[in-house]
Order: sequence, then C-alpha cells, then structure tokens
Amino acid sequence: MDGKSKPGVPYGGMTDTWVKKHRPIYIGATRHPFILSIRDGTVDLSAFKRWLVSKPHAINVGQDYIFVRAFVPFVASVLIRAYKKGDESSGDMEVILSGLGSLNDEIAWFKQEASKRGVDLSQVAPEKPTQHYCRFLEELMRPEVDYTVAMAAFWAIEAVYQESFAHCLEEGSKTPPELQEACQRWGNDGFGHYCSSLRNIADRQLEKAASGSVPLVKVSEDVVSKAEVTFLRVLEYEVDFWNMSCGTAGHSAAPKP
Repeated sequence: MDGKSKPGVPYGGMTDTWVKKHRPIYIGATRHPFILSIRDGTVDLSAFKRWLVSKPHAINVGQDYIFVRAFVPFVASVLIRAYKKGDESSGDMEVILSGLGSLNDEIAWFKQEASKRGVDLSQVAPEKPTQHYCRFLEELMRPEVDYTVAMAAFWAIEAVYQESFAHCLEEGSKTPPELQEACQRWGNDGFGHYCSSLRNIADRQLEKAASGSVPLVKVSEDVVSKAEVTFLRVLEYEVDFWNMSCGTAGHSAAPKP
C-alpha cells in the first residue's frame, strides 16, 4: 500500500504529506526486510517462530504482549481526549471505542499462543526497544500532550502493523500457508478500514491546527510540528521493534525518552 489511500477512502491530508516527505523511514517501518521475506515466501520459518514466540526468546508474543498492555491505557487516554476535544459530529469517540474490543481479543490471542508454546508471559522481561516504546506511550499520556499529537501517534502505530501484514496478503504474495493466520490478524480489510478512520480523525485535527482555528495560532503551529515529530518517532520505534523481533537489533534509531 505504501501509504496510498484505499478505494473509497480519500487521503491527501497532512498525514499523506508526511508519508511522502518521510518515505524512506515509512517504507522501512512498513516494508521491513522481515516482512518482505514473509511476502515472497523466503522467510526462515524458524525465524518466524522466534518472532511469534519461542523459548528462550519469546520475542513477539512476549514483547508485543507487554507493548499491547501498555498500549491499552494510551488508547484510553486518547478516548478521554476525544470526549473533551474531539468532533462529536464525526464520531471520534465511537471510532476509538470500536477498536478497544480488538485489543482485548489481541491480548487473549497472545496468551493463547504463549500457552501453546509453554511460555509464561509473566516471566518475560521487556527488551530495551520495548521499554523505550512503552515509555514513549507513557509520555503521550501526559495531560499536556494535545489530542492532535496523540491521535497522530495512535493512527501511525496501528497503520504500520496493518500495512505491513496486508502487504503479505496482497495478490501475488507467496506467504507460507502456516503464516496466513498471523498475517490475517493484522492485515485484514476490517482493520484497514479502522486505520483509515483513525487517519481521517488525525487529518481533520491537523487541518484545524494548521488553519489556526484554535485561539493561539502560535500554539497551533507548535501542535502540528510536535505531531510530525511524534509520527517520526513512531516509525523509528517500529523499525527498532522489527529489528528486535528478527534478532537484528544492534542500535536504536529512535530518540530515547
């Protein structure tokens, strides 16, 4: 997808500008070599199992489980901001609420996969990229963080996974049958439409800020700038997360909190 709009979902807002402006890092996050190896069928299945969950590493189910548990209160904080500052006529709250159930399902799935492989998730220690990413989420929950900034991060976090795994399901892909279920979990069209809705909210908020429709134009410009920096940080953390998942973590590209 490469950040392009889906049929019937018109993009062209500020997020589109960001994706084009920062295309190398965006492609790095959504077309990581690990994802490309799944799509073209050359992935080492033992590496994928390590990414999914394995002893002693428990990389993805363990690390992603830790991340998603930290992600839930972040989403809750965005929901509160939507209640206070969102567009009621556009149903910001309803869109965000619609995704909470899937997070519950995701946590249950992680527990199920870990149980299959005899991994005790309570004993999994967070790797450094996970620690940094979770700390970043905590930063975004601070009261002084604007709804627009938090919304931009929310969209970007969800979109990276969706676009990555949707790429593995596209026509012409050679994704191994045994990996289809995991790819379908995050790459399905329903999740794609949800991400599109989040993107529309982010674009609408960014447009308001850019137009100076809030009392202080200076503050508005600052919000847009902070939102773009936050978008970039998400992409950098995502690349680090992929590197960790496939065992290639050597340095962290993301700025440390």
